[in-house]
Amino acid sequence: MSSGTKKKGTPKKVAKATRTSVVAKRGVPWGTIVAVVAVVALAAVVITYYLVQSAPKRALAEWTPSASNPDPSTKLAGIVIKPYSGSVHILPTERVAYDQSPPFGGPHDGYWAACTGTVYPNAVRSENMVHSLEHGAVWIAYNPDQVSGSALDTLKAKVQGKPYTMMSPYPGLDRPISLQSWGHQLKVDSADDVKIDEFITALRQNTSTYPEIGASCDALGPGMFDPSNPPAFDPNPPGPDAKPMDYKGSAGTQQDMGAAASAPASAPASAPTP
Repeated sequence: MSSGTKKKGTPKKVAKATRTSVVAKRGVPWGTIVAVVAVVALAAVVITYYLVQSAPKRALAEWTPSASNPDPSTKLAGIVIKPYSGSVHILPTERVAYDQSPPFGGPHDGYWAACTGTVYPNAVRSENMVHSLEHGAVWIAYNPDQVSGSALDTLKAKVQGKPYTMMSPYPGLDRPISLQSWGHQLKVDSADDVKIDEFITALRQNTSTYPEIGASCDALGPGMFDPSNPPAFDPNPPGPDAKPMDYKGSAGTQQDMGAAASAPASAPASAPTP
């Protein structure tokens, strides 16, 4: 009897031992765990990268013009906004007695300054720069005695390769940096000021704020406005023959025509085309 009982119990013990052996052989699924950890880590890296890369864009979202917020720049501390009528031209030999320095609206030369992400190493005649603002460009002016080195490089990076932007030194500027778009100006002390990007985002080609929607920023070339040899800035105060801010336009010039503003290569200097 006792021997029969032992025989009956033996298969159970063998089966249990077999199951234990199988479990032991399986062990911990390290491959699966490693794969899951790798996927989670990769997802974390991707999400972190996205958040870091998109942070500037998300930060500037509130400064992007929209139907409900056509001019976000009105929220910028220190901004100056003035209404100016466009399409009033003077001759290349004439000057305007601008009411602001740097100017950001009013009568201007019939030839606009190239504003295709153009960095001018020398100061440029204001009357040409103002015309570019009328086309929707943003002009970064800086005091060459106060901005240099890495600060200057920071400003250049905001302009180079960016359509409808331009940059130039402005001797005698009362602050280190001054930003201009048509009818708008903001002066700051540092190239790292976040308001610079906010100003550009709010006003560059903002169709709610400039007169000539669709007008060109391309270089006109020699005989009109040559970006490699632009007309020089005149640091002297305008003389008594300078045109006033309410000037109606000089004889021999044409008025601007919005999106059609484009000067033929053969246009004579005495008859600027919009």
